[in-house]
Amino acid sequence: MKKIIALFAIALIAFACSSKKEGNMVVKGQITGLKKGTLYLQKMKDTVLISVDSMALLGDDKFMLTDNVDSPVMYYLTFDGNTTDKHIMFFGEQGEITINDKIEEFGFKPEISGSKNQEVMDKFREMDNRFRDQRLEFVAKDFEARKAQDEELVKQLEADYKKMVRRRFLFSTNFAITNADSEAAPYIALTELYDANLQLLDTINNSLTDKVKNSEYGKRLQKFVTDIKTKEEN
Repeated sequence: MKKIIALFAIALIAFACSSKKEGNMVVKGQITGLKKGTLYLQKMKDTVLISVDSMALLGDDKFMLTDNVDSPVMYYLTFDGNTTDKHIMFFGEQGEITINDKIEEFGFKPEISGSKNQEVMDKFREMDNRFRDQRLEFVAKDFEARKAQDEELVKQLEADYKKMVRRRFLFSTNFAITNADSEAAPYIALTELYDANLQLLDTINNSLTDKVKNSEYGKRLQKFVTDIKTKEEN
């Protein structure tokens, strides 16, 4: 009986190894300091976050996860499949992507290489952070102005804030157009300019290369722009 159980266990292990999922995207790396946990590779599908691969780490902080990528999209690297906690968000695409991070700072500033679209997003985030810093400054100044009941300063801050928002819209638009051959361009339009003027969105949409237009985010942007035009016509 023991022999049968042992053979069955070996068969299960062999099956697990032979059925290991393979894909055209390999995500590997190291989470320094990780002793125990399950790492999940996830992405959005029809507005639902799904897990496409996972790996239990027990004493080894190195990992390798895979998926088949038809079109470059955003992926999430999470623990226990919970993105409300710490997670790493990155642009997935065909090829080998390396992600290195530290468990105590997981998701704060990971080192990501191998994804051209991620390189574009990193450049965008680096420059866009300046606007985010300005936004925080406006919030602090507005709080103090309202606390002091300085109505004139409040109105001035509101006007200056609107100008800053317009500058950010123009920056994001120009950046997307400059990188029109990257799937990151329509993604930026959809996530950072969804409430911008239709003309800006349309300009980005028209600038995209055919390859990007036929990507998942390219098709989403086309539909988003078309839907807005239809509503305005009605």
